[in-house]
Amino acid sequence: MLDLLVFEGSFVLTAYIAAAFLIAGVVKGTLGMGLPAILMVMLTMIMSPLTAIPLITLPMLFSNVVQFARGPSPGQVVKGYWVFALAIVVTLGLTASNITSFPESLLLLSIGVALVLFAVPSLFGVRFPIGPGLIWQVLAGSVAGVLGGLSAVWSPPVVMYTMGRNVDKDDFIGINGFLFMVGSLTLAVALGGIGLLTHDIMVPSIAGLVVSMIGFRLGELIRKRINRDMFRKLILVAFLILGGRLVVISVI
Repeated sequence: MLDLLVFEGSFVLTAYIAAAFLIAGVVKGTLGMGLPAILMVMLTMIMSPLTAIPLITLPMLFSNVVQFARGPSPGQVVKGYWVFALAIVVTLGLTASNITSFPESLLLLSIGVALVLFAVPSLFGVRFPIGPGLIWQVLAGSVAGVLGGLSAVWSPPVVMYTMGRNVDKDDFIGINGFLFMVGSLTLAVALGGIGLLTHDIMVPSIAGLVVSMIGFRLGELIRKRINRDMFRKLILVAFLILGGRLVVISVI
């Protein structure tokens, strides 16, 4: 039985979980990124990764479907990046299907590594020279899939790839939305197949989806009134610190 049931009847913990989804939605609405990373950081403070990952799957899937649908030229994106998507589907599906076989320390380590990889390139402008060959898509997709299957955060390799290719802003949004959507769907199917994404977890997950969408709308309103670059840097610094903390505690 998922340890989420432990939280039933606790107003404080329920409020904390709701706040996590709200904050993640606000960050996503403001910056267009960071929803799974925020959720995994906050939720794994009070529950195991094996509970947190199924809980955030539906909000991830819905938000990424919306992002892909809003992006430019979806058909062209699929045509250009289906190899990348296939690599994610295969590796993420295999990894997530065996997630219960991995020790919790490895899951926490993978979350920490994902957060650090998420923050460092964006904070310090680190770019890797990536060529146009399909082998790069296979490599980046495979790394993203393994990382996503362990942590539910597979955006770092995807973002590092698109940054390395110097794609323009509109293509960046469309490509990332497609690859995030494919990964979210694969994760949902894999977790359902091993009995982690059940009716019991889907009910609070749908509630989390509603709360995160409220936060998303608030984030869109906030975006017009704040310095987005400063807010983005603060979030990335927080990811770097929290990711480093997870790495340390998982290896001690």
